[in-house]
Amino acid sequence: MMVTLNDVLEAQRLIAGRVHRTPLLSAHSLGNMVSPPVQLYVKAELLQKTGSFKVRGALNKVLSLTDAQKRQGLITVSAGNHAQAAAWAGANEGVAVTVVMPEVAVRSKIEATRGYGAEVVLFGKTPTVLFDHAHQLERERGLHFIHAYDDPRIVAGAGTTGLEILEDLPDADVVIVPCGGGGLISGIAVAIKERRPQARIILVEPEGAPTMHNAVAAGKSVPLEKVSTIADGLTAPFAGELNLAIVQRYVDQMVLVTDDEISAALLLVMERCKFQAEPAAAASVAALLSGKTQVAEGEKVVAVLSGGNIDRDRLKSLL
Repeated sequence: MMVTLNDVLEAQRLIAGRVHRTPLLSAHSLGNMVSPPVQLYVKAELLQKTGSFKVRGALNKVLSLTDAQKRQGLITVSAGNHAQAAAWAGANEGVAVTVVMPEVAVRSKIEATRGYGAEVVLFGKTPTVLFDHAHQLERERGLHFIHAYDDPRIVAGAGTTGLEILEDLPDADVVIVPCGGGGLISGIAVAIKERRPQARIILVEPEGAPTMHNAVAAGKSVPLEKVSTIADGLTAPFAGELNLAIVQRYVDQMVLVTDDEISAALLLVMERCKFQAEPAAAASVAALLSGKTQVAEGEKVVAVLSGGNIDRDRLKSLL
């Protein structure tokens, strides 16, 4: 099932007033550091409820469920941001949520997920066993499974970010989006390309977790054999099939960035924009500052800062 602009507009109608409409802010000094210089803007999704864009899709998904599905209770798999978003959305709708998280998940994200009211089940270290255990619990407890990114409602909710970008900057030339499993990039791509086809969408992944790059190269979703990156928010084990189809249709360029480039960008975002971004969010700025993106001088470029849930120990080590 392909996601349409109407799906994104319907999601915007459903979640309006229940999540933040995050600001689009100019980043003049950072834009001048780019070669060639551009008019840079940042979409501050790190100011969103639960600290990331994920709540848009999670709430849209929960609101779409039947009463029977809500009574069942929900189960999902996540290492962090989707876990918190699903927990928040469930709590707001009075729906019980269980999240299967890896034993090696960032402690602060585990605590935040529990703080939003979800039951956290820590199990294993690899994605395969996480999903297997979640589906086992789904059967044993009669729960309703929701996917973190490979779901039309999740994608449509994420796409509302793109609608807001064009509302604030109708003549945007380029939008740069970090990518893990593909929920955010696919939603934004639908919203932007269907309303402004001439705008270019650039996808960014860390070199140590090239999930969507591998999927595009193979023509199908393939599991990552190894993950090694500081951007824990971009370590989805495989690309969603729906997300891959949208990326193949709408994305103009894909870029890989190193951990060093992400670290440098994260610190510059902190210094120049006064935002505490997480490494996954800084990847969009890293792609631009590295000179790997195809941009022209003076173009209006939007870098999506997807979240700000960085562990204190990780931030300390980067500083």
